[in-house]
Order: sequence, then structure tokens, then C-alpha cells
Amino acid sequence: MKLVSWNVNGLRAVLRRNFLDYLAAEAPDVLCLQETRCGPHEVEPLWPAAYLTYWNCAAKKGYAGTAIFTRVRPRVVTPGLGRPEHDREGRVLTAEFDDFFLVNVYVPNAQRALTRLAYRQQWDRDFLRFLKGLERRKPVIFCGDLNVAHTELDLANPRANVGNHGFTPEERAGFAAFLKAGFVDTFREFEKGGGHYTWWSQMPGVRARNIGWRIDYFLISAALRPRLKAAFIRAEVPGSDHCPVGIELS
Repeated sequence: MKLVSWNVNGLRAVLRRNFLDYLAAEAPDVLCLQETRCGPHEVEPLWPAAYLTYWNCAAKKGYAGTAIFTRVRPRVVTPGLGRPEHDREGRVLTAEFDDFFLVNVYVPNAQRALTRLAYRQQWDRDFLRFLKGLERRKPVIFCGDLNVAHTELDLANPRANVGNHGFTPEERAGFAAFLKAGFVDTFREFEKGGGHYTWWSQMPGVRARNIGWRIDYFLISAALRPRLKAAFIRAEVPGSDHCPVGIELS
């Protein structure tokens, strides 16, 4: 089973570029999208009929949002965390399958001046609590744009970015809490080195020189580790400032 996650930075824009070509070439069983910035009524339904689509749109038009495209019909799909203070931005969409929960997440950005850092810390705590609640029922996979580089290996210029949004001690500790709670960073199960990134600034030449950050992830419950066959980053796929990431399960 192949699962893929991609922050498309606007689904309408990437549909005009390479989205359908990528979808056909990758052929995931499940595709989780973040930062869709639209609802299903705003995009022409051009994607293959093989995919069922589920949406969680932000209350604010043209902002945030998540979606799941899946060949396998979930038992149920649920938007949000069940907490009003978090659920107006369309950042979480959970699909229950027979043997696991899949949680698609677009984690709030702390903002350049760290004006949202305190909120981000609360989000991390509440999101982890949500995941552990699901895990009491069955194993969990969660994926998406987590808006943090966990270690110095996960960004090209760590020293220059210490304390900047996405690489503050508080955000990194929030990610570490997922690992301490038993979740597995799937990519690091296969690749221990640096130079592997999922987001690049849109400044000229930055992506070509691979000056990036790894802020898009798949994490899984430890119970699913024996089924993990591969984890990958599709850095060569254009269309967004992020690239797709994914895993394969037996």
C-alpha cells in the first residue's frame, strides 16, 4: 500500500501545472494534501474516478485546508480535532481504515516573528493527545506539513536558523514529543544522513542548489514498523514549494 503526502500550496494552482500527471505517475493508494486553499466546488473534478475525495476546508476562504484522495474506501472520515479553538482552519482530516487510522495534518506555522509560537505549542500538545487517543483503538499513521525541522540534519543551514520559526527549541521539542510517545519517523528508518529536504524558499536558485528544509513527514505507530517497506521524498517533483513524501506498507 502506497501512501503519499503533499503540501500543494494551492490545489487550483497545481492543477494547472502537473498535479494530474504526477497523480497518474505515482499512482498512490492514498494521497493526503495540505494547504489546498479551496473546496471541492472550486476545482473542476478532473482527477480520476478511481479516487474518492474527502475535504476539510478552512472557514477563511483561500486559506489552509486539507484533503484526502483514496482508492480504498475508509470506514469513516472525520474533520478536525474536536476542539473549536483548533478546527476553524481545516488542518486535520482523519480517515479510519480497517487496520489503522490515517491522520492528514497541516500544522500551524509559528510565524516569522514567532507571534503564534505559544499557540503552536498548545497545538502540539493537543494534537499528540488526539493521536494517542486514536492509538488506543488501533495503530496510527500521521502525515503532512509539520512546519518544523527536527534536527540539524533536516535543514541546509541550521546555524543560521537557530531560533527562527520552524527551528525553535520549542517546536523541535514538540516534534521530539511524538517520538518519545512511540511514533516512528519513517524516513529516518532508511536514511540517516542530511541533504534530504521537502521544502525550499521560492527565492531564485534556492531549490536548484538544494538549500531546503525537511518539514513534511510520515510518522507511524511502532506497531506498524514491521509493515514499513519504504519511505521516500520526491524532491524532483515540481509544482509547489514543497515536494511529495510517502511510504509503502506491506
